[in-house]
Amino acid sequence: MRIHFLHSISSFLLLITFAGCAVHPFPKQSANVTLQDAHLFGTVVAFNTNSTLLASGDQNGLILLSSLPKGSPIANFKAHDDYVTGIGFLREGEFVSTGEDKRIVVWDTTGKMLREIRTPSPITQMVLSIKDRIIITGHTDGSVRIWKLPQLEPGGHHPLHKGKVLSVAYDEVNQRLASSGNDGRVFVWNAGQEPRELNEGPGKIASLLFSSDGRILFGGAWFDLYRWDVANGKVWIFPTEHNGVIHRLRYAGDDNTLATISRHTDGAVYFLNSQNGAAVRRFQSHELCGADIAVSPDGCYLATTSDDSSVRIWYLPCKTRTN
Repeated sequence: MRIHFLHSISSFLLLITFAGCAVHPFPKQSANVTLQDAHLFGTVVAFNTNSTLLASGDQNGLILLSSLPKGSPIANFKAHDDYVTGIGFLREGEFVSTGEDKRIVVWDTTGKMLREIRTPSPITQMVLSIKDRIIITGHTDGSVRIWKLPQLEPGGHHPLHKGKVLSVAYDEVNQRLASSGNDGRVFVWNAGQEPRELNEGPGKIASLLFSSDGRILFGGAWFDLYRWDVANGKVWIFPTEHNGVIHRLRYAGDDNTLATISRHTDGAVYFLNSQNGAAVRRFQSHELCGADIAVSPDGCYLATTSDDSSVRIWYLPCKTRTN
């Protein structure tokens, strides 16, 4: 019995060592559409502005465009020479992508490149503001950089972190930025002002998201959801059902509900209560590390991708979707 027990423990540890993630045990809602071999290690997902297309990218620099609601592929092309780290739609028929190959590229939805720039350092994450016509990028050299649309002209450079930037966020109401880094530090600042460091928690923050009014900054870490009051820096830390690091945070319809996905020993997908971190809805876990999550602008779809190569789509309660 002892030998059998030790063998079982060893097998579990080997699974964690080689796979890096485990299947989450909690009840879950199955995906309506699964693109099983969409990518070799998916990295990002993003919807277009009218919720008719889903774009996804992977570690080999490939981008796949799929039509909704069925997820039928309409374009698949090599966009970057390394990880795709960000995708955002600028308008119908045009989107921007970023990569660890240091490039920011604007494409049309046939895969034709419209313009590009090469940045000073590999890009780790990107957020886009159509309203303020800017792109914010985090980099492996610890810098946050701003680029002006449509020509991708430099609009600011903030060398803040020691080690790579893990996440960037943007508050359109107050034109406020935030970043987290591999050094465990989190900064917030308004355009034209000096960055201010927020109170630190016990771990690195892998993902950031502002509330719609900009008063609250959410952060995803190992197991926990962070909630900062931006004005005074006070932080609340809420445990969640995630068994890994909360890798991405998005809104699921309103400020009270966060769509989350985790990685490193976990591939779970949840809707969390933003006030206390409690799971209010559970979705089918990925077999390997979760990478990215997105909710469509019309609120009709949830999409995720993962190291397990799949892209998954859920139909959310919605009056406007045509199945």
